[in-house]
Amino acid sequence: MPHDYDENHVHNLLPAEPALRVKALETILLEKGLLDQQAVDAIIDEYEHRIGPHIGAKIVARAWNDLVFKSMLLEDAETVLREEGHAGRQGEHVVVVENTNTVHNLVVCTLCSCYPWPLLGVPPAWYKSDAYRSRAVSEPRAVLSEFGIDIPKSRSVRVWDSTAEIRYLVLPIQPKESIGLPAPELAKWVTRNSMIGTGLPQRPKDDQ
Repeated sequence: MPHDYDENHVHNLLPAEPALRVKALETILLEKGLLDQQAVDAIIDEYEHRIGPHIGAKIVARAWNDLVFKSMLLEDAETVLREEGHAGRQGEHVVVVENTNTVHNLVVCTLCSCYPWPLLGVPPAWYKSDAYRSRAVSEPRAVLSEFGIDIPKSRSVRVWDSTAEIRYLVLPIQPKESIGLPAPELAKWVTRNSMIGTGLPQRPKDDQ
């Protein structure tokens, strides 16, 4: 570390807004030669355009249409996803949990923001918030209600706590009106939140 480096001084120079702080820190690291701009741009492009919820949606749609694939996915998602090329960094150990008429699954990370990035892309801001991380465990039905989902008392709510060692993906219940559609069309019904458990599949807007 250079002798004139002052961590407190650098910290005080960073703006208050998180996005500005990140940009300022990135600029400092680039100027010191600790980051490569092309590498940073490549990572950003990867997660903004190539990796995202559409990947997980395709997996869900295929499971809806292919019972053999669904069975394999629920039994050993890690192997299936690796064979499909979706087990990269932050997605090494994924378990798929299925919503049913008796169980609704909800995913949270109580420690930080562990999340299946290769399947869902960058986690939403609310997923990383202290409020969601604490309340999803202590009052999951209330949290779901705030997301617009009212789970009947006859259906239990199961909360899964993601960690660095294991992450979860929810396989939502397929809407009856979508049964029979080809997988590419089905994927359009799958929302990001439905794969976290805070949402349900929705008819695509262009079909309404």
